[in-house]
Amino acid sequence: MKIAASTLFCMNKPLEEAYQDLLTIGTKNVELTDEGVHSLSLPRVERLLELKSSYDLQYSVHAPFSDINIAAFDNSIREALLRRIENSIRLSSSLEVNAFVLHPGANTVLEYFNPGESWKRNIESLKRLSMYSEEYGVPMMIENVPEPHPFLMKSIGDFERFFEETQFETKIVFDVAHANLRGEVKDFLECFKDRIRHIHVSDNHGKFDEHLEIGGGNINWSEVMRLIKLVGFKGWVVIESFKGVEKSIRLLENLAS
Repeated sequence: MKIAASTLFCMNKPLEEAYQDLLTIGTKNVELTDEGVHSLSLPRVERLLELKSSYDLQYSVHAPFSDINIAAFDNSIREALLRRIENSIRLSSSLEVNAFVLHPGANTVLEYFNPGESWKRNIESLKRLSMYSEEYGVPMMIENVPEPHPFLMKSIGDFERFFEETQFETKIVFDVAHANLRGEVKDFLECFKDRIRHIHVSDNHGKFDEHLEIGGGNINWSEVMRLIKLVGFKGWVVIESFKGVEKSIRLLENLAS
């Protein structure tokens, strides 16, 4: 496995001001967050490619998420959201990313009047985005998302249902902190060990998604890293804490060795 870091820790400044941070955090594996002041564009991709060449960086990309619901009921809004993600996929292709992280859709208030419609739209959108990412050679992966938000794919059961109904070969981004909120860390790793290709890590106390530095919550990281090695995981373990990234990198590197 390789220890990586998400740009969430420097989202308080424009990407142009954060480039130096990316070079000094202690890893050459960086997950770019295509959001807010870090939204990708052609000029930014060109600069990121320069940094990649000069400093031997490797990238993954987290798709936009803050205003996104790929299961939206309004078709015109959903179309706009899907086009936004497709633009992210195209730009990620230029960066030759090793993973494109995508959140599934969520229920809306209209689900009460149309039971099952959000799930149907979620699958339709994921199918379209999966085909689009394949066209551009981008490895799209779906993340297990956190409680208490109304997301559609949070639990082991949700993912089992999704794969059973769709027969998709889509891989999983396993978020340890999100699984901790449901007490499913060990079971999730064991159940989907053949599908997990990318891992997100941060800490919390089991109540909500705090994005604490590693060791700042109640997650047993020695056990988590033991399990990750036990299932034969070979991909990136991406630190998504808001603070303490360098400390978290050192801690996980020691546990991974």
